[in-house]
Amino acid sequence: MTVQRHIDDLLARLTPDERIAMLHQFAPAVDRLGLAAFRTGQEALHGVAWMGPATVFPQSVGLGATWNPELVRRIGEAVSREARAMRAKDERVGLNVWAPTVNLLRNPLWGRGEEGYSEDPGLTSAVAVAYTRGLRGDHPTYWRTAPVLKHWLAHNNETDRATSSASVRPRVLHEYDLRAFRGAVEAGAVAGVMPAYNLVNGRPNHLSPFLREHLRTWTEQELLVCSDAGAPTNLVEHEHYFATHEEATAAALRAGVDSFTDHGTDAAPIVARLRGALERGLLDQDDIDTAVRRQLAVRAALGEFEPELDPDVAEGAFDTPEHRALALEAAEQAVVLLKNEPQNGSGPLLPLPADARIAVVGPLADECKLDWYSGTLLHRSTPLDGVRERYGSDRVRHADGSDRVTLRTSTGARLRVPESAAPDEARGTEGALDPALLTGRTDLRPLTTDVEGSVFALTDWGGGVLTLRAPDGRYLSVAEDGFVRASADQPGGWVVQETFRWMEHGEGHLLVHIGTGGYVSVAADGVKVAADRASAEILTVEVVEHGERAVARAAADADVVLVVAGNDPHINGRETEDRTTLALPEQQDRLWRAAVAANPRTALVLVSSYPYAVAEAAQALPALLWTAHGGQGAGTALTRVLAGDVSPAGRLPQTWYASDTDLSDLLDYDVIGGRQTYLYFDGVPLFPFGHGLSYTAFGYADAAARTDGELVRVSCTVTNTGAFASDEVAQVYVRAVAPSVPRPHRELVAHRRLHLTPGASEALSFDVPLSALGFWDVAHGRWSVEPGTYEILVGGSSAELRASALLEVQGVRSGPRPVRELGLDAVAYDEQSGTEIVDRTKVSGDSVTPADPGKGGELLFRRCDFGDGATEVAIEAAGEGLVKLALGTGGDRVPLAVIEVAATGGPYAYVTVGAEILARGVADLHIELRGTVRLAHVAFSG
Repeated sequence: MTVQRHIDDLLARLTPDERIAMLHQFAPAVDRLGLAAFRTGQEALHGVAWMGPATVFPQSVGLGATWNPELVRRIGEAVSREARAMRAKDERVGLNVWAPTVNLLRNPLWGRGEEGYSEDPGLTSAVAVAYTRGLRGDHPTYWRTAPVLKHWLAHNNETDRATSSASVRPRVLHEYDLRAFRGAVEAGAVAGVMPAYNLVNGRPNHLSPFLREHLRTWTEQELLVCSDAGAPTNLVEHEHYFATHEEATAAALRAGVDSFTDHGTDAAPIVARLRGALERGLLDQDDIDTAVRRQLAVRAALGEFEPELDPDVAEGAFDTPEHRALALEAAEQAVVLLKNEPQNGSGPLLPLPADARIAVVGPLADECKLDWYSGTLLHRSTPLDGVRERYGSDRVRHADGSDRVTLRTSTGARLRVPESAAPDEARGTEGALDPALLTGRTDLRPLTTDVEGSVFALTDWGGGVLTLRAPDGRYLSVAEDGFVRASADQPGGWVVQETFRWMEHGEGHLLVHIGTGGYVSVAADGVKVAADRASAEILTVEVVEHGERAVARAAADADVVLVVAGNDPHINGRETEDRTTLALPEQQDRLWRAAVAANPRTALVLVSSYPYAVAEAAQALPALLWTAHGGQGAGTALTRVLAGDVSPAGRLPQTWYASDTDLSDLLDYDVIGGRQTYLYFDGVPLFPFGHGLSYTAFGYADAAARTDGELVRVSCTVTNTGAFASDEVAQVYVRAVAPSVPRPHRELVAHRRLHLTPGASEALSFDVPLSALGFWDVAHGRWSVEPGTYEILVGGSSAELRASALLEVQGVRSGPRPVRELGLDAVAYDEQSGTEIVDRTKVSGDSVTPADPGKGGELLFRRCDFGDGATEVAIEAAGEGLVKLALGTGGDRVPLAVIEVAATGGPYAYVTVGAEILARGVADLHIELRGTVRLAHVAFSG
């Protein structure tokens, strides 16, 4: 029996109730048909997550920094093999993996930037294709795991993420956001997608018409759409898009959602909503069957129905030497050298001398941080571990830069932590950790008070968010019983219980627990958190030693200082929480300043999930590096780069801006109009997209480009002109010389990571689709490659392009807008000010409305062709207000018509209102919107 016939047979034998039950994330078993229980969703962003020990690879943004799709493909393969091996021991491990995240890193303040690959859609797509191919496996029929891309669509903010709407005009939709998803889908390596929490153009992503209009047109295979957790309920309770859950669930299913992730393991609410929708006629059986068929197709691809034929059923590999080596290789390739300049007539600071005495300081110096989507570490390597192993413990000094403080209560007593085992006792051989000790200890007695008290390590992570560590290294944490204990090895959890904030109170401070909002108080039975502010303890902070002093002391006694700063991925920028600034936390800023004042041979090593604005450090320090949190091999990898065993060749996957003022509003999704990312940014970045240095130099020559049918064939020669063997990332960009519409300053169209020994050269060739030179022509609703001159540029970054070639492209230039024949969709504007895109109906279509009804907004449509003359205009609009039409350029405008709209039936009650006009020939059309009017379409006749 063929797979398709098997699916048809199963579907026919499932009862209506059994089919409905399959639409929840946790589908029950159907024993009479031999169907096992099935769960959609297994997190696997950079390793198998949440299911215990697994190989932890660098964060996704770090994988993007490798610019190495082949490496990422091998990582995907390793992750899929570990998923199979782990499932063989634990059936809770799923094979429908929710990875990768391909949302573009448009704004570096996004809290989940660690989950994406790049701000560039081409690089993101290339890495996503590689990772999903690895996850899928290369068998023609059976999949090792079934990847689901996250999060459809235009999702780049955590602030109000369940209620905010991204205004995405057609050019941005086609040229930017869709491209990140399309490549992996067309490559046949994707089982489906997960819609995002937010709305796009006023419509929740779980109702996106683009699922039907775009996603499912890219491939003939069945694609499974899994809702994000709780999102179906959000449609009613947070977004208020529907009055009832039956309406919302029916609309999501009809839009293309096939699996509902809601209410955890409890399927009853979703099942009841689906049954209610069927009873009310909001759904029919075909809607249910379509979704079930898609689920069965994925299960068949995973070999569930024919395990004897699936080669991957018994093929799993877990924590192998190959996987450990791959994690180290990935961490090495992700390191980006931002700056490395000679100092005082000597050579560059890096690589470090073999006999150097090194101070490794800062809050990340002895940390191997995990994030929300990590597995549990099997092996652990911090920067301090790596440097000590390489240079010897006797040549290494360490200071974490935390302030050492005691906390005195209003009675004069101080908080004290009972003695406990030191954290090093959790370690086994070769840096391995006992997994039982990684989730936090809860067996310690509550804090007490005495006269002497304990000395705590206080770290300010920025924005006033604090952590406090006991002398044994464990973090103060608040348990369910409300008591404060030194019980956590690391901050973590969906609600972090290890972060606090000071609140000034009289001559002292109250200590607020951020996770609960409660106040630290002292009672007879211990220190606890109370909701009642009146019972809060007034604490006095007594500084035993400032962190800067310890750092300066360590720095002064070293040949080289490494200040390792950055973020904890569970604090200040993570899922549910955006960052508020690009600035380095103030305490960390003080540390590098103290270090360089004590020793000018200081390098700042940023270990973080996102960029920082560190312009002063970039000016003052001889060397800067950045790496994402690098997983289990992070410390060893970083040391090998610092020591020169490996020449750094990571490249920035997103722009590093000089200050917050360089950024557009977080909720401004118009990368073109907002001049965002390296594609359109008009300023000077701190470090540009694609930037990264090495210990050698590379020359580019012989750049050439020619068209060959639907391809542009690009070639160049790259030569290692320095003394170190190193990887280089050759980057190819294109620029339209005289475009008719705003185009990118330059756009990445190809890249390749290659290894060259000193003096070696390699001739490179790239086949670039001719369509990559195009843009979305809003005037005609199609993709267009304009005729004219294009410059092909090659080099080591978007700002360091060493060779170029001009390319003449033939074609037919698009004419003016045929407004007499087609009219104007309001959303197809060329430029706008003060407007936002909203939903035309709850099912499909767009309209445009003023972002602020009191201020109004304006749309510009260039080169509108009115032919021999248009004498009438008719607008389709809802709401109430004025629509003013005028012709002309700049401030020289001729009024055309003023139309009043008074549609009182609600936002979806559209009316058609007309007026007499006189317009001839080709002219720019300006449309001004006032009030709450929602403009959908403009038609011309006469």
